[in-house]
Formats: sequence, C-alpha cells, structure tokens
Amino acid sequence: MRKLSVLFVFCICTFYGSGQKLQSPGQFLGYSLGSHFTPHFRIVNYFRHVAESVPDMVKLEQYGETYEGRPLLLAYVASPENLQKLDAIRLNNLRLAGMVKDKIPADGNAPAIVWLSYNVHGNEAASSEAAMKTIYELVSPSDAQTKEWLKHVVVIIDPCINPDGRDRYVNWYNTIVGKNANEDPQSREHFEPWPGGRTNHYNFDLNRDWAWQTQIETQQRLKKYNEWLPQVHVDYHEQGFNAPYYFAPAAEPYHEVITPWQRAFQAEIGKNNAKYFDQHEWLFFTKERFDLFYPSYGDTYPIYSGAIGMTFEQGGIRAGLAITTRSGDTLTLADRLMHHFTTGMSTIEITALNAAKVIDEYKKYFDNARTKPYGEYKSFLIKTDPLTDKSERLKSLLDKNLIEWGYISSGNFTGFNYLTGKTEPFKAEPGDIAINMDQPKSNLIKVLFERNSKISDSDTYDITAWSVPFAYGLKAYGLNSYVSGTSTNAPVPAITYDIPATAYAYAVRWTGLNSACFLAGLLKKGMKVRYAEQAFQSGSQHFEKGTLIIMLTSNGSFQKDFYSVIRDEAQKAKVELLPVQSGLVEKGHDFGSDRIHLIHKLKVAMLTGSGVSSNEAGEVWHFFDQQLDYPVSLISTDDFGRVSLKNYDVLIMPDGYYKLFDNKNEAEQLKDWISQGGKLIALQNAVQQLSKSDWGIKEKNTEDKKEGDNKNDYSLLRRYENRERDDLSESTPGAIYKVELDNSHPLAFGYPDYYYTLKLDDNVYGFLKGDGWNVGVIKKDNYVSGFAGSKAKEKLKDGLIFGVQGLGRGQIVYLADDPLFRSFWENGKLLFCNAVFMVGE
Repeated sequence: MRKLSVLFVFCICTFYGSGQKLQSPGQFLGYSLGSHFTPHFRIVNYFRHVAESVPDMVKLEQYGETYEGRPLLLAYVASPENLQKLDAIRLNNLRLAGMVKDKIPADGNAPAIVWLSYNVHGNEAASSEAAMKTIYELVSPSDAQTKEWLKHVVVIIDPCINPDGRDRYVNWYNTIVGKNANEDPQSREHFEPWPGGRTNHYNFDLNRDWAWQTQIETQQRLKKYNEWLPQVHVDYHEQGFNAPYYFAPAAEPYHEVITPWQRAFQAEIGKNNAKYFDQHEWLFFTKERFDLFYPSYGDTYPIYSGAIGMTFEQGGIRAGLAITTRSGDTLTLADRLMHHFTTGMSTIEITALNAAKVIDEYKKYFDNARTKPYGEYKSFLIKTDPLTDKSERLKSLLDKNLIEWGYISSGNFTGFNYLTGKTEPFKAEPGDIAINMDQPKSNLIKVLFERNSKISDSDTYDITAWSVPFAYGLKAYGLNSYVSGTSTNAPVPAITYDIPATAYAYAVRWTGLNSACFLAGLLKKGMKVRYAEQAFQSGSQHFEKGTLIIMLTSNGSFQKDFYSVIRDEAQKAKVELLPVQSGLVEKGHDFGSDRIHLIHKLKVAMLTGSGVSSNEAGEVWHFFDQQLDYPVSLISTDDFGRVSLKNYDVLIMPDGYYKLFDNKNEAEQLKDWISQGGKLIALQNAVQQLSKSDWGIKEKNTEDKKEGDNKNDYSLLRRYENRERDDLSESTPGAIYKVELDNSHPLAFGYPDYYYTLKLDDNVYGFLKGDGWNVGVIKKDNYVSGFAGSKAKEKLKDGLIFGVQGLGRGQIVYLADDPLFRSFWENGKLLFCNAVFMVGE
C-alpha cells in the first residue's frame, strides 16, 4: 500500500559526543505536557533528542513501521555500564529462559528487564505523553534515585505501539478543539467520528493480536519482544473517563498456568502503586473487570511467556484535554499522564528492589516449563492434509511465537482426539507434525492448544474459547508422552511447476485460502475461470467439488502467455497446478456441462461508516487488501442512498446496525438490486436485522409463555449484589460450536460435512423455506468448548447459522457468525471466499 514518504524518513542513530543538553519534554516541545496532544512525529523527535543527549544511558532502535509508514521505536534505558553490554544482557536473559541453545551458562546476577508499552489504542492517548516524562525522569541528572534503580534493571520503552491510530485521534482532536478545552461531556470534542482512533490502519484492535500476529505492527513488535522476553511487562490503557485508575492484581479468572509467583509479584507491584496513589489521594481499584485469561492481550501473552504481565488503565476515553466527570471533578490530560507516569516509575522501583528474586523466579518458571510442563498432555500431534494449506498456516503461527515443532515420518499412537472428544488409537503419516511440551514456551502452547480451558469465573472480559486446532480446521491429538524422532526436514515433496504447457485444461483444488488467492489473481488479470459443481475424475486424478478449471477457451486474449500467467499465479499463491488432457472425464460431468460454472470477475463493495462495527469492517477490508489482494470498494452508509448499486456484483454488510432498513426507499433499493442479480453477504447482527424485517429469514421460534405463567416465577427474585451477573445465563462470550454442513452447496465447498464456529452471541435462526438453502446448522448437543450460559445453550440448537436464499435473480448469503474473526479464525476464510466467489455463479 502507499505509504507516507516525507515526515518519517530519518536516521535512528545515537550521536556520541554531540554535547547536546538534555531538555525536558516541555522545553523541547514548547508547551507543558498535558496542555496539548503531541503528534506522533514530535514524540519520535523527543525520543531521538534524549538518545542524542544521553548516549551513555539510552539507545534508540526503529524496529519497524506501520501500514501508513510511521516508525515504530524502542528506547533502551540502562546504566552506562549496562548499556555498553546491552546485547550480552539480552542473550543472558534468553539463556535464563532456555531459549538459546549454546553451552554458555546463564548469569543469575543479571539486571531484570522491565518493558513498558504505551498507546496500543490510539485514542487512549495519555500514555505516550507519559512515556516522554518517564524517559526524561529516568535519565535526568537531577534524579539520583532512578540511577540507582538502573543498576538493577534495564527499561525498554515502546512509546507508541499504534502510531496510525494515535495520529488519527490526535489530528482530529487538534482540528476541532478551541482555544480552551471544553469540559462539557456533550461537546463535540468528546465524540470521535467513525471509525475512531482506537484501532490501527485496518481497524484492528492491536491489543487482541499478540498471539495471532495478524497485523504488521504486532508481527514486528513480537519479533523484538521474543528476542528479549522481559521479566515485567506493563501495557498502558485508558477506560471510560468516569472510572478511577486500575492496576494489578487482576480480576478472576486467572488461567490455571499462571504461577503463584506471577500472582504474588503483581500484587507486590500493586501495593507499591497503591502507596503512591494513597500519598496523592488518587482513586484507584484492583481485582475487578480486567482478568487474565484470553491469551492475546498485552498482559496475558507476556504472562504465558514468563513475565509479570499487567494492564494499567487510566480513566480517560472521550476526555480530550479536560472533561467534567460524573462526580463533578475535572479530569485533565495532565492528570491522566501523571497517573501513568507514577505507576511506571513505581513498577521500575519495586522491580529494581527485588531484581535478584525476580531473576531467580524467572529462571524457575522456564526450568519448570521445560522439565515439568503444566497440563495433561506431553505433546500434541497435528494431522496434515497435503491438499490444503492449513498446516502451513499453523506452522507460520508456531514459528512467529518461537514454538518448537517437528515432522513425524510415521507411527502408531494413542491420543485424545479433539474432534470426537475421545481417547483412541490413530496412525501418523509423513507430514504430520508434533509439538512436544518440554520446551520454554510450553505454557503458551497449553493455553493455545487446550480443547477446554478451565475457567474460575464465567464473568470474563473477552472470549473463552480459541483452541488452535478448531480455529485452523485441523485434526489434532493430545498425547500422554513425548514424540521422539521428529525432524525439521519436510517429508512431503515441494510443489513443482515444471508441467506441460499444452494441456487441454489446468485444475486447482479448492482446498484453502491459497486456492482463493490464486482465483483472485487470475480474475484481477481478466482471466475466465470455471469451477466444478460436483466431484469428477480425470485419468487417475480425483477432484472434489469446487475445483477450479482454467482453459484457453474463453481466454483467447491470453493466447500467447496463457500458460505463463496461470503458472506464475499458481507459484505466487503456492497451489499445485494439475494438467488435464481432455474435457471428457471418467467420472462426473464433462467440462462442457452446465454443472461446470463460469466465475465472473466480480465487483465487490462493502458498507462502512456510521452504524457499522469498525473492527468487523476492518477484518473484511484487511482480508481483501492484504490477503486476497482483490479490490473492494468501501461505501459509507451515509452515502448509500446516492450510490448506484448496479456498478457492483457483491455487497458485504459487516456486523452492525443499518439505518437503511428503517428507510423504506433505501431498503427497496437494496431489494431491487438483489432481485436483478446482486449478491448480498450479511454478517452477524446484519443477519439479525434482516430477520426482524420481511426478508425471508427469521429468528428461531421460541415458545412464548402464556399470560399468567410468571405468577409464581421465583426466578424473578434477584439479589441486587448479583446484578452484574444476572445476564450470564444468556451470555455466549466466545464459545466453540460444531456446525453441520451441506458441503454439496457452493457455500461449503472445500469443507468436510462439519465446521467449528466461534459463537459470540446466542443468535440462531429458523430453517429457510422455499428458495433457501440451510447450509450450516447447529443441532442438539453441538457445544464443544468455552462458556455459554444455560439459557444460551438451550437456545443454540436446531437452528441455522449459515444459509443462502434466492431473491429474484440474486442471492442473500447469511453468515450469522464471523468467519474472519480477528483474522485468526483461519478455517473460516475459505467459507467467506465461497460466499464471495462461488455462491450464485
């Protein structure tokens, strides 16, 4: 994508002997911290100034850049002695964790590593301001106490994890605020326009992406993080402006792999924070709201990687420079950054005072991870389907997280089958992979791969199920013993592209995202592609339904370079291109049959803007832009009435609430477009909204109680103290369910007769009648894992999740669940591609 090219091209160097005098943030910026929001480039310039002014204590490194080209920085702050041997300290830290395989013994007297991460959510903007004050006070000659701390700790500061989101917020705010900030909560400066500054360029929440690493910012940051593996990590946030400050200890549930030491030391850090907050008479709370469970947060991922991981939350969202709170107090940006500064310095202090203990417990954590891994399984064995790309995507995830794995040649095993939920014998085949738990990352492995997570409190902050085998659509087994004899050499031969250039046609199996990328590449070039509605056999080759067929027929404009184009696209997408010598097949339908369908070059649009979930719209945008590399037009819901829908073949409605359904003319405009051949893909709450109108789909019928049934209903008697838990029985905060698929329908091509979905709500729909196809349904007892309330479980059965309905010459595709969830639910991506490219063609 096009990147910014002027402001952010600079050299991140340290200039020794520059003689430049260290300035405070206020002196450098020309205004006191808290009186203005600082644009990202000026934060970068200040950190550069500090590194140039105090080169014996600060090293500045650019570790990457954002999608929009803004630099991502780390500042290493240490005593002069420790800064000189910074890389030796890093390597020693990895030896303590067992991540370095050399024979050099680890030094247990090393300094502890404290990593402070600021501004992961762009509109939680106080923390980057605090980062500037923090680095200044750490190196200021006037502060002798910090110099004592730095003898025992190395501090790593990431001043802004999400520069694109921050600048989106700061640039907007600075253009609409007056000479003086307006404290009135109803003033416009306290209401961001869509999509807001919270997320990155593609509207992804970077604080949900640590483990999955789907975004470029996360990928680059985690590469550096895993090169250090700090003992303490703090992730700085803001919450609603009426809330007091939050710091550790965290709320339940804690995941069971969290050690007693990790629990105890975050409580010690909390006590130290409380000491300073008490001195200033600042309000705060602990042990509420923010739990330690979902593995992809800025507190949990570090915890599952050996650190004391914590979230610190300042009240401040919507606050701007100043706002009047519910209590009548004025909350300012200066207040907010001072609170963050205080907890940062407090955390560094308490870690420095306990550095020897921190290092000792850190080593014990990783020694136990390798020699006494937690959990019921000693290894996991993943079956590889050589016809799909799923295992390749899994191996990429493992590699990004530095999880060790190896290939198995063959063998007979007994293990717990994730699909059946039973322990049974099975045979391993060449290409299957094993992940042994006797390695430093064993706790992270357990968390990511466990089928059912033990949960101590069902009132959680995020999803409660994410098991990697289900997310990736792979068969997996948990074994009670280690797997020996694994190899890093792939036993399956690589795909060859040295094939005849004179075949009648070429076939590509429709088995995964790579197949869809291949199709998208050809369609972009204007090549006509067909697909087989049913399975067929040509010679000795068997091809399943959905197989792509490319022939010179209808592609005459590619006469000279037909073969080279499809070969190059196949190589780029990493799919196997199979020559077919005749249109006459041994089994199935010949290539001239009407069961062989032409896939047109589709023009795709998506609704964005007011009412649409920015996260879910971002998933779709990122999917088209960064994975499929296929054009999609983003249309604002405010412009819907002025848009000519006839210019598009497919319209996607992500999760959201659409006012157009309340506008009779706009609703009819949409219906007419579908009737004339358009395809609408509705996701999540867009499906629910359609179900409440006369579009054909309806919510699943529930039997209404007769009048008077509640006469003696004692469930209506509730305790006030339990009011926050009253809705848990109807809650489904991310649970895995098995969906039965009709894989003869194009919406389910490339799948077996089942799919595992992540349910984020209890929405389920009645079976479609007439010109409708019930492609994916939940039946009785299809719950797999994660928390689902008793009433939600009762509702989530015998209903529709995925379906297709005809309307005139067009189609409506209903996707009640999100197949692209946070871009880590890999097994749903082909389903979404089916909806876009296959259905209705």
